[in-house]
Formats: sequence, C-alpha cells, structure tokens
Amino acid sequence: MIFFLSICFCSNLRANNRVSPSSCQITRTNRSWALPVSFKVEKFQLQRGRRRRGSPCFGESEGLVKNGIGDADGIIIVDHGSRRRESNLMLEEFVKMFKEKTGYPIVEPAHMELAEPSIKDAFSLCVQQGAKRVVVSPFFLFPGRHWHTDIPSLTADAAKEFSGISYLITAPLGPHNLLLDVVNDRIQHCLSHVEGDADECLVCAGTNKCKLYNSS
Repeated sequence: MIFFLSICFCSNLRANNRVSPSSCQITRTNRSWALPVSFKVEKFQLQRGRRRRGSPCFGESEGLVKNGIGDADGIIIVDHGSRRRESNLMLEEFVKMFKEKTGYPIVEPAHMELAEPSIKDAFSLCVQQGAKRVVVSPFFLFPGRHWHTDIPSLTADAAKEFSGISYLITAPLGPHNLLLDVVNDRIQHCLSHVEGDADECLVCAGTNKCKLYNSS
C-alpha cells in the first residue's frame, strides 16, 4: 500500500505570509514568519487548479490535496538516512511513486545524514529545475529533534546559496488517519507471509526477517 505524506499547504501565504507554528514553518532566505493562524481541518478531494483563498493545511483527509503546488514549486522528501544502501534506495522508490501519483513536477529525495543526496543537494536540484518555492516534507513519524532543529538548520543552510527562494518545512506524518490503514495492512501482510499465503514485502525481501519466532 502506498501511503501518502501529509504535505502541509498553508493558507493565505501570498496575502498574509502567515502559517500555523503547530503544523509547519515557512521561511524566506531573508525573512521568516511565525504568526499563529487558527484553522479547521476539512476533507478534500484530489484536485488541480489555483490555491483557494483560506484553504487550510492538509490534514485528516481521504485523498491527497493537489492545492497550491505549481510548476515553480519543488518538493523535497527527506528521511534520516542510513548506512544501509537498501534503506536509502527505498526512499528513492517512494519518491518515484509519490511523483507519479501526484503529478507534481519537481520532487527530490534527500537524506538528513549518513547518505546522499543531502538536503543541500536536493534543494539545489529543485532550484535548477525552476523552483521558486521549496516544500521540505520530513519522512518522519513524529516531531522530534530532527524536525525541530536539524532539518530547519540544514534547509536554512541550503537556502543561503540562493536569492529570492522561499521554503516551507511541513509537519511530519504524525497520527494521521491514513497511517492506521498502513499499519494494519503491514500487519495483515506479514501474518499472511508467515502463514505461507503471501510473498515477502518489498521492505523485507531477501532479509528473512519476517518469520515467526518461538520463545525458548
């Protein structure tokens, strides 16, 4: 099952340059905003077109909102990074699937540390492809130190090399409704594999990790 990133598209950016600090951060290379905005999360269908004035950040919805992302926007999906090559390749595969699913024109993978491409590399690639705004989406479950400190610092450092480029750091995945289905799907698939009714999933393929253990 492909699970969707909760990419946070904030309302009234052009009009008021405001965002909710509880959900995301937007920064220009020469200015930052941190004004609170109250909003109500609603459900949306997949759509194209201009950003609707007053649209809230993407939240507990049934589909992926294609709202506000245009040809001049780049998306970076960033995970922690691993010394294990196979783990890093999974991010690349996920980004490929995400780009095909959403149709967003500029989407790049990045690793926070331990592997390439770095956030700085991905930021540069987005700008080279014509991005004027870069959306950095942490591929993390919960808002720990990496989201609060490391990713903002690395992104700010990457943005220093470019003038007039704005960037947004979205919320991590968090307790999203769609993740309930993802976790349940993973559990059911692994049980089916243990019972001999399904092959190993792409995550476990070749590792022989998905098996039943008996306590001694």
